[in-house]
Amino acid sequence: MKIGVTIPNNWGVEDPQQVLALGPLAEDLGFDSLWVMDHLFNTGYIRERLEDKPYYHPLGTLTYLSATTKSISLGTSVLVLPYHNPVELAKYAATLDQMSGGRVILGVGVGAMTEEFEALGISMRQRASLTNECIAIMKELWTNPNPSYHSRRWSFSNLRFSPKPVQKPHIPLWIGGSSPAALRRVATVGDGWHPSGMSAEEFSLGRREIRDMAQAAGRDPDSLAMSMRVEVEVHGGPSSDRAASRARISGQDSGQMVAAIEAYRSAGVDHLVLALNSGDIPALKTVMETIAREVIPQVR
Repeated sequence: MKIGVTIPNNWGVEDPQQVLALGPLAEDLGFDSLWVMDHLFNTGYIRERLEDKPYYHPLGTLTYLSATTKSISLGTSVLVLPYHNPVELAKYAATLDQMSGGRVILGVGVGAMTEEFEALGISMRQRASLTNECIAIMKELWTNPNPSYHSRRWSFSNLRFSPKPVQKPHIPLWIGGSSPAALRRVATVGDGWHPSGMSAEEFSLGRREIRDMAQAAGRDPDSLAMSMRVEVEVHGGPSSDRAASRARISGQDSGQMVAAIEAYRSAGVDHLVLALNSGDIPALKTVMETIAREVIPQVR
């Protein structure tokens, strides 16, 4: 099992250098991956947490970290695809994959924040079709030397697109969410599954459903990465009322943490992302060091 950790680009840390310093620290401590979040406005539950404090751009954050780390994977958990132009995103992601030496993982999802969709002038009713088209367009641009795509929204042909990603056939696209539509998307067009806040039992059931659908679609279920993001309680409890309704792992008891991670491993998780949902940098460092010293050696 691989173990990743989130970087608090979304927790209102006023000094970005404090956020960025956690990347090399995580690599030095032996974590396998770094993960950042994606929202464009501080609205809804994000505004309740941050008001006007910083929420740093996920790809901007990963771009900096690609230059200050050497081998650790760089992931998004998750990019809200309807918010992004798929051609521009494909260009940015491929450039980052080249500059990082093939270390990018794009966790992607449809989004769920009504206020943000309205502010961006995007129809929330069309978020699923937008997401599906974004995935198709990015794959076309990344893999075809003569990319072509035609729909009501986007149309191009007889154009060149570069750079292509280092990773072949393309940058892994791990699908977030746990709805029936999300599971179908994983099984039919995704390279992996990346939900958040599920119990081990819930994950196991979803994994089984995805594997069955992938098999029915003529895909190899074993080719799909099975990932999961779960909160680690940095301060001994849930980070918010919203987090209180989701599965979490104790951040104070190493034995409980090992047992929880082993339960996720048994459920079929092969890449677990530990969400350290706090802007308290000293506390984050302490938890990261404890995990590296007392947990990772026992779960590898």
